[in-house]
Amino acid sequence: MSATNRFYAARLVGTTVFDPVREPVGRVRDVVVLPGARGARAVGFVVEVPGKKRVFLPVTRVTSISLGQVIMSGVLNVRRFEKRSAEQLVIGDLLDRVVTLVDGSGEATVEDVGLDQNRHGDWEIAKLHVRRRKRGGSLSKLVSGRGESLTVSPSEVTGLFGTQAEQSAALLLASYEDLNAADLGDIFQEIDAKRRVELAGELSDDRLADVLEELPEDTRVEVVTNLEASRAADVLEVMDPDDAADLVQELPEGVAQQLLGLMEPEEAEDVRRLMAYDEYTAGGMMTTEPLVVSPETPVAHCLAMISREELSPAHASTVHVCRSPLETPTGRMLGIVHFQHLLRERPDRPVGEIVDSDRHVVGPGAMLSEVTREMATYNLVSIPVCDDEGRLLGAVTVDDVLDHMLPEDWREQDEPTTVTGQIDLSEIARQMKTSDQKG
Repeated sequence: MSATNRFYAARLVGTTVFDPVREPVGRVRDVVVLPGARGARAVGFVVEVPGKKRVFLPVTRVTSISLGQVIMSGVLNVRRFEKRSAEQLVIGDLLDRVVTLVDGSGEATVEDVGLDQNRHGDWEIAKLHVRRRKRGGSLSKLVSGRGESLTVSPSEVTGLFGTQAEQSAALLLASYEDLNAADLGDIFQEIDAKRRVELAGELSDDRLADVLEELPEDTRVEVVTNLEASRAADVLEVMDPDDAADLVQELPEGVAQQLLGLMEPEEAEDVRRLMAYDEYTAGGMMTTEPLVVSPETPVAHCLAMISREELSPAHASTVHVCRSPLETPTGRMLGIVHFQHLLRERPDRPVGEIVDSDRHVVGPGAMLSEVTREMATYNLVSIPVCDDEGRLLGAVTVDDVLDHMLPEDWREQDEPTTVTGQIDLSEIARQMKTSDQKG
């Protein structure tokens, strides 16, 4: 993901943030971390944009961190940054904090925080640059000068994130951090409503969006309506547009319109466009954000796109080759390329030379039965949705189809009982969806 596998927060402050076309969009002012049972990981950056406004850049949007520059993907959300209750700002909260060295040698003041990137791509606090505090009164400190500086790991100090009481909410969340969204959704259904709202408040926007997609209708409506409106709009923005559209349609009309008004205009437009289609048609099931490239794009760039961790296997399976514009609705779609085909080609070859001409598409009005039959006939995990002019509108993936084929209350049902020699197809579908979500 980056040009380095470690950065120090204080040294990163002031670094210019560039968008994908290398235009400067702002400067880094802080790093947002979320403490957990096994340490703290970065969830994003506070970026100062023109006008001295500070906004949030999710770490998942950062593609490169190197000396003098941070490069992001996508578009920067210009809504003003607001820190969540469980989050900590490295510069604002952790620097100058007094910690106790566990070896019994006294106290020290935090002067910088180093974050390493682990094998999963997460940035975690790995090192603390601290300076020992001189013992004695203020006069002795003036005479003796500053204390010794040293670099330690977070496990070698206590007090970095405050008292046990201050960390209770974060520790509750940490106990669930290894669960996938489907299993965490099961826990949401088991706990009482008050606890559910508290836990939702501690989750990051991305994590909560994933969990909401796993909850039955009444539960997720309850969670969303108990969030602050601005937070609920943020969560809808990071959801897949098709899932966000489904959720908005379940909300009371007044709440739905309020949240759509608070969303970024482009994100809200995608949701409104999907809401115009019947739920059980290709248009109602599709995502409006499939992978789209121009025919001149090299194979290597396509492989980099599908390797992004946040993509589900179904979304990453296919690259759609289209004429400009490359945002849905695109220009005319030329064809698709499956990821296995990309792996067999030389990296510098233009993807337009290897498109699959024997393509299978459906229109936005195609009913669920037609979409299912087409995907089953040709063993597809996703299928493009095009209008009458051949423009790509979106794509329907196998998990979208499963969501609409299963009974509406399948998430609330107990584990199915099967008879020896018989196969429970609904359970197979459920396991397929869970496996797809796990990646």
